[in-house]
Amino acid sequence: MNKILIALDYNPTAEKIAETGYALAKATGAEVVLMHVVAEPVYYSNLDYSPIMGYTGFSSPDMLMLTDDSEIRKSSQEFLEQSKKHLGDERITTLLGEGDCAEAILKAAADLNVDIIVMGTHSRRGLDKILVGSIAEKVLHHSVVPLLIIPAKQDHKQPA
Repeated sequence: MNKILIALDYNPTAEKIAETGYALAKATGAEVVLMHVVAEPVYYSNLDYSPIMGYTGFSSPDMLMLTDDSEIRKSSQEFLEQSKKHLGDERITTLLGEGDCAEAILKAAADLNVDIIVMGTHSRRGLDKILVGSIAEKVLHHSVVPLLIIPAKQDHKQPA
C-alpha cells in the first residue's frame, strides 16, 4: 500500500477517522493525504463546534455573509493543518476539494492514484438520508479502490 486518502468533515468523530486512517498508513508505510471538501456556506452555519484535533471553528461568524468562499477555504485549510499537527507528521499532504463531496473524493482518489479511501459515515436514516444522501454510500458504489468506512457515531459505554 502506497497512498491513503483520508476524507474528513467537521464532525467531532473526524479525530477517530483521522487516527484510524493514519494508523493504517503507519502500519503499511503508506503516504497520507488528508482531504476536506468545501461545502456550501449553509452547511457551516448548522455546525456546533467543539474542538476537533485542535480546530475550534471559523475565525469570523460573519464569514457566512461573504459572497466568495475565501474565508471558508481558509478555515477549511486551517482545519486540515490542525488535523495534520494532531497526527504529528509533517509529511502528510492536505487537499481541499470542491463541489459534490462524493464526486470530489472519487476524483481525488483517481487523480492521486490512492490505494484506499478512509472516511466516516454518519448513519443517516429516513428523510435525512433521502434529502441529504449518503456520501459514503455514493463513494462505495462508484469507487474502484477499497474503502474503509468508519462509523461516525459517538462512543457509547458498553455494559460491564
